[in-house]
Amino acid sequence: MKNPYQPIEAIIEDIILETPNIKTFVLRPKEYIEFQTGQFVEFGLAGVGEAPFTPSSNPNVKEKIELTIMKVGRLTNKLHILEKGTIATLRGPYGKGYPLDEFKGKDILIVGGGVGLAPLRSLIYALLAHPQDYKNIIIRYGARTPQDLLYKKEILAWSNFKNVNLVTTVDTADNSWKGNVGVVTTILKDLPLNIKNAVAIVCGPPIMMKFTTLKLLELRFSPESIYLSMERNMSCGLGKCGHCRIGKYYVCRDGPVFRYEEIMNIADIWG
Repeated sequence: MKNPYQPIEAIIEDIILETPNIKTFVLRPKEYIEFQTGQFVEFGLAGVGEAPFTPSSNPNVKEKIELTIMKVGRLTNKLHILEKGTIATLRGPYGKGYPLDEFKGKDILIVGGGVGLAPLRSLIYALLAHPQDYKNIIIRYGARTPQDLLYKKEILAWSNFKNVNLVTTVDTADNSWKGNVGVVTTILKDLPLNIKNAVAIVCGPPIMMKFTTLKLLELRFSPESIYLSMERNMSCGLGKCGHCRIGKYYVCRDGPVFRYEEIMNIADIWG
């Protein structure tokens, strides 16, 4: 049986600058790591530390994993100065991902905010690998400014799929921006879907997830049809340290993907 604490080495094959403070690390592990979209891995440097990140890459690609990471603290600052060719460490995957089988035959609404599009990118790859299994795939994504939008080329490519309806927004525009201005809830209207046969998947900063969930409930989505990626405060990945506990759940073990109905009565779920 594989030791869940034992990391494996992975070489950083490429580093892609997504925004001024977000980079995507393309990693080739020395052993295949198969993950389900929505699961997470622990990524780090020997002698420095590690932290949990949800892969942003295609789960059907086994030989590489991509992690999109925002520079926000001590470890991520160190990760952001790494160069191609560096040997890093990975362990996992851990947690529970998105229940794709339960999404089949339904309209799929995906709502992302900021770097929250990273885990959703993996989900989008998984959905678009079998577009015939789903009805409409509606993507709504918001960032602070046009410069903060992730995966700009891929957003254009996704828009060209026949059953994809994609709209982006920014909180603050510049002279080049021709799209919507406002928080992501301002583009959750006139959605081309059947709410009675739809699921909504949300990932982003806690405040964005809170108000998006309230908006979805206002639109008559049921609590059991809303899926949230509750990644805050995860640390060990194995439910041992207790940092990620919400109510009776350990996010790293029982999530990070939860139906809203599972956690809606727990106090302070938004941090």
